[in-house]
Amino acid sequence: MLSTLLIDVPWLAFGVLIAVIVVAPLVGVWLARLPRLTAVLFGLAVVVTLALTLSPDGAPRSDVTCAAGLPYLAPTAVESTANVLLFVPVAFLAGVRWRRPVLAAVGASAFSVLVEVVQAVVSVIGRACDTSDWITNTIGAVVGGVLAAVVVLWARRRVARAG
Repeated sequence: MLSTLLIDVPWLAFGVLIAVIVVAPLVGVWLARLPRLTAVLFGLAVVVTLALTLSPDGAPRSDVTCAAGLPYLAPTAVESTANVLLFVPVAFLAGVRWRRPVLAAVGASAFSVLVEVVQAVVSVIGRACDTSDWITNTIGAVVGGVLAAVVVLWARRRVARAG
């Protein structure tokens, strides 16, 4: 259903990505004061990401392969934009929760590598490993890390002014 909606409305994923970029710093400042909630939301983002990337999709494969290529990046490139969007919350929430945005972005990129390896090795789920997915997921991780850095800097300034 989600993929059908994204294909029918190709600009939707890009629009949601722009909305997330605008709204995330405001939500992040609020979340910075609620570390437990941020940790729960981070865990939820990881679970949703695992469900969307590792749920069975198609017939089981008999081989272990990973396609190598570069992604097509454009506002209407639904799959690439959705892959970017998928990893923004993981890196953002981790960066806000643990106040280490660079480490959060690197960790989210490593998480993407793990997902792609599982897709390549576990053939019964019928998923395809693709380096372009890792690249777009990493772009999303970097976007999430940058947004988390904005929140962390903003929160530090507020504390410095108050103290």
